[in-house]
Order: sequence, then C-alpha cells, then structure tokens
Amino acid sequence: MTRTIVLKNLRILDPSRNLDENGSIVIENGRIAAIGSGVQNQGAPEGAEIVDGRGMIAAPGLVDARVFTGEPGGEHRETIESAARAAAAGGVTTFIVMPDTDPVIDDIALVEFVLKAARDKAIVNVHPAAALTKHLAGEEMTEFGLLRDAGAVAFTNGRNPMHNAQVLRRAMTYAREFGSVIALETRDKHLGAGGVMNEGLLASWLGLSGTPREAELVPLERDLRIAALTRAKYHAAQISVPESAEAVKIARERGANVTCAASINHLTLNENDIGEYRTFFKLSPPLRGEDDRKAMVDALARGEIDIIVSSHDPQDVDTKRLPFADAADGAIGLETMLAAALRLHHSGEVPLMRLIDALSTRPAKIFGLDAGTLAPGARADIVLIDVDEPWLATKDCFVSRSKNTPFEDARFTGRAVSTYVAGERVHSLG
Repeated sequence: MTRTIVLKNLRILDPSRNLDENGSIVIENGRIAAIGSGVQNQGAPEGAEIVDGRGMIAAPGLVDARVFTGEPGGEHRETIESAARAAAAGGVTTFIVMPDTDPVIDDIALVEFVLKAARDKAIVNVHPAAALTKHLAGEEMTEFGLLRDAGAVAFTNGRNPMHNAQVLRRAMTYAREFGSVIALETRDKHLGAGGVMNEGLLASWLGLSGTPREAELVPLERDLRIAALTRAKYHAAQISVPESAEAVKIARERGANVTCAASINHLTLNENDIGEYRTFFKLSPPLRGEDDRKAMVDALARGEIDIIVSSHDPQDVDTKRLPFADAADGAIGLETMLAAALRLHHSGEVPLMRLIDALSTRPAKIFGLDAGTLAPGARADIVLIDVDEPWLATKDCFVSRSKNTPFEDARFTGRAVSTYVAGERVHSLG
C-alpha cells in the first residue's frame, strides 16, 4: 500500500539546492515525492495524512559526524538505542558513532554488531566509524578494505591522537585507494601534557594546568602536510582555535582534500563558563577564550569551518562529579546541538542557511551519506524547526542516559518540533 504524508505551510530550507521558499512537502513510501511552493495549493492525494507545519522551518534531518556511545562495554552511559532517541529529540536523523568502545570497533564483527544494533533498536540512521589503528593504539593499521565493505563510513582514532607519522602516512595512502575519509583529533601528547583547560590567565587564577593552542596546531599542520603528500581525504575532527581553521583553509588553497569540524560547545561557550570548577565544562580540546570563540564563529559563517558536530560524549556521575583536574572530559550534545546553534542565528552571526548546511548537507557530503537533502526522490529525513520557541534545558528533559551537559538549565530559543526518518515521525513535542 502507498502511504502518503503531506507537510504543508512550511518554510523550506534546503542548502543542497540553495532553496528557501514557502511551500509543502509530499512524502510517498518514505521518500520525497514533491516539494516547494508549487505543491502548496495542489491539494492532497486521497487518504493522505495532512500535517500543518504552521510556518515552521522544514530542513534536511541533521547529520552529526562525531558521537560517542557506551555500547559495547559501557551501556550504563549510553546505548545505541538511547543515543538514537536523543538524536531524534534534537532533530538529528543520521549520526556517525565513534569506535571508542570496549572492545574497540576495529574488526568486521564489531562493525556488523553496531549495524545490527542500529537496525534492531535505533530510530535514526546510525553509521559506524572504524578504528584507524588496532585497539586505537596508533601503531598498527586495521583492515581498511574489509571494514569499509562491512559498512564503516570513515576511519578515526576517536579520542586518541595519532603520534606516529609513518603509520599515519601509510594509513592515508591506503584510505585514498578506498576513497575513505581519515578523521582525526589533533592533540600533541607532550605540549600541554596534563593540561585541563585553556592555557592563560584564567587557568592561572584557578590554579589549573593549561593546554596551549600549539598542542592542537602542531599535529594539525603535520596531518595537513601528510594529507597533501598522500592526496588522501582528511578531516580534522574537532578544532578549537581560529588558527586551525586558517591552516585548513591554506591547505585547501594548495589543493589538499581537507575539511574540518568544530563542536557546538566551542562555538557557543568559552573558558569563562568553567566558573568555579564546573566539571560539565571540562572538554577536550578545552574551551578557549571569547576572542577565539568569536573568530571561530566568523570562520564558520565564511565556510572555512565546514561542519558542526555535537561531540556527544556521555559520562556518568562517577567520572564527572570529581575535582576539576580529575574529572573525565566530555559532554552530551545530541539534544542541544541545534538549539545552541540557533543562538548564532538569533545573534545574526551566522545565516540560517549556512547553519543548516553545516549541520546537515555538508557532513553528509563529506562522509558520503544518503542524507542532507530534500530533493525529490531523496529519503524523507526531515526536521521541523520552530526557531522562536523558548525552552529551558532542565536535567529531566534529556533523553540521553547520561546528563553531563554544559547547557544544564540554559535558556534556548528554537528547537526541533518534529523529526521524520524515511517518512516516519520518530519525535514530536506534542
């Protein structure tokens, strides 16, 4: 039987086609059959379900390229199922799960485990990134071809930086042959070793050890040079200072196939938010100064920072309710990424089309995912957004199993009202 849904009275934003117009969306059997202003007053097929969008924004479902879960091995923090429900609540219809699990996702059986768990339990699309090196140890490459064929969409060392340049060169060379993306967090193990926040005056006042920006820049510059040497697809998984965005821009201008991401935390928060040793703000890389944050936002607006990620990293009470220096890094973010990003829209710093591009269309393109577009024939992964709805991010409203959010009790304007995956509504506020 043909199932038809008509979403009407919408403002449609689709960066993949530079489309911004009022209209309707017709969904048939999980795919977009027709869309735009020309559909608005054409009626609806007999028996179709009609949904009045009431002027809300319809955008491609968000794509989050950096999500950590606890499954397998740490299900008390987050499962694939609970992460998927959190994603749907935040308007995320597709996410890439990192290999930092126990055991590490470094062989075919574990890639297949993630995909099976996603098919059986997840209400959104889940794609595994496989480990770049065995056990994430940085010394021995994994089987790229077999892992890619099993369903891995990228290769990464997750939270662990790569220190062996020769292994990295070899890995990039292999990845190029398979057309795969290498996504790395850049962090030097010696510069700022033991640093727990941004190096500067505030760290001195708080009596905490600092991490300089060079701890990110030095390995990033190395990675960009190796990417140019090998002609590999390289993605800087999470940058935190504007000099990093500038380095990526220069590498691109020289012909390297490189991209970069910033977490929503580094675009909307700064080191001052740490306040009196608030461990929910302890992140890696650390939150930087306000001038850095503003410069990062400008780089995002210009497209020099390609995408926004949540860096969703659930931690429990035992690892967060500790002295600041001893607390684990990380924060949840699937449910707040969109709302926090809309702060940049309301402040006039980043156009809404560029935000949606960075949250959906561009990450889908970088990682070769079937997402990020509302073109006719595409899978109907759609988020309906009320950009003006005020809400309070209380602990009780989070779907994630863990509650370690830097946005606890934050006031937001704008959120995902409904989320559709392949035409099925998987989240609704009411």
